Amino acid sequence: QLQLTESGGGLVQPGGSLRLSCTDRGFTSRVPLRHYTIAWFRQAPGKDREGVSVISDTGRSTYADSVKGRFAISRDNVDNTVSLQINSLKPEDTGIYYCAGSSYYSEALSAGDYAYWGQGTQVTVSS
Repeated sequence: QLQLTESGGGLVQPGGSLRLSCTDRGFTSRVPLRHYTIAWFRQAPGKDREGVSVISDTGRSTYADSVKGRFAISRDNVDNTVSLQINSLKPEDTGIYYCAGSSYYSEALSAGDYAYWGQGTQVTVSS
């Protein structure tokens, strides 16, 4: 099992950048994070959770159309961390960002495919 935790959120002005990180806070003798597909989702107030990006254990990645060219997902399999670099932030990027883990890779970015979830980190884009 994974016990995911996100970090790196905050308040940023439009056009700014943030780097979010996802780690397994319970990593000991279980299957390491590097063996899982990890995705980022976000949820804005009053809206459904939206898939943003996903990266497989081998580094294959997919992005939602709304973030292509501005977001970049990566993973460090030595540190067992998955990061989401978010650039050119817009007010509509505001929301809680969650990382989620799955044993399987899918480009569908469907929340139902992910068994493990972090508690989220708040991203607020405002001037």
